[in-house]
Amino acid sequence: MKFRIGSTVVYPSHGTAKVVARTTRTVDDVDVAYLELEVAGDENARTRSGMRLAVPEDRAEAIGVRAVINADEADEVLAVLAARGVRVPTNWSRRFKNHQEKLKSGDIYELAEVVRNLAVRADTSAGGLSTAEKAMQERARRILASELAVSWGVSYDEATARMDAATHDAS
Repeated sequence: MKFRIGSTVVYPSHGTAKVVARTTRTVDDVDVAYLELEVAGDENARTRSGMRLAVPEDRAEAIGVRAVINADEADEVLAVLAARGVRVPTNWSRRFKNHQEKLKSGDIYELAEVVRNLAVRADTSAGGLSTAEKAMQERARRILASELAVSWGVSYDEATARMDAATHDAS
C-alpha cells in the first residue's frame, strides 16, 4: 500500500495518525525511507497531540500501519461491539494474553472484541476488572474511538458515545 502525505492511517498501538512527511535515514550505510506519522491528539483520549513516529516505509504494512476503515465497516464494528453470548476465557492470565494478542494484531474487529469483552466483564463481573484490564480497556477504547471518529467524520466524544451504546446493549 502506498501511503500519501496528508492521509490518515492507523498505527496499531496508538490509533489514528497523519502521514506528515517522508524522510530518508542512513542505517548501516543503507538509505532507508521512513514515513513520519503524527499521532492524532485528543484531550479526551489522553493522547499527546503532535507525538511523532518514524516507520520504515517498506515495513509499514508488516508493522500494522493501514488505512482507516470506511463508514460501512465502522458500522460493522458496532455489530461486533453489540454481539452477545461470546465465550471468553475465565482464567485471568489466559484472557489477558488473548486480549493482548488481539490488540497487537492491529485488526479493527479484534480490537472491537477486546473493547466489548472488557466492557461486558466490567458490567457483569462481581469483582469488575483488574487494574491491568482497566488500563487495557482504556487504551483499546481510545484506539478504537479515534478510528471510528475519523471513519464516521464525527468527534471523538460522539464516537465514544456510539461505542458505549453498542457495548451496553451487549451486556
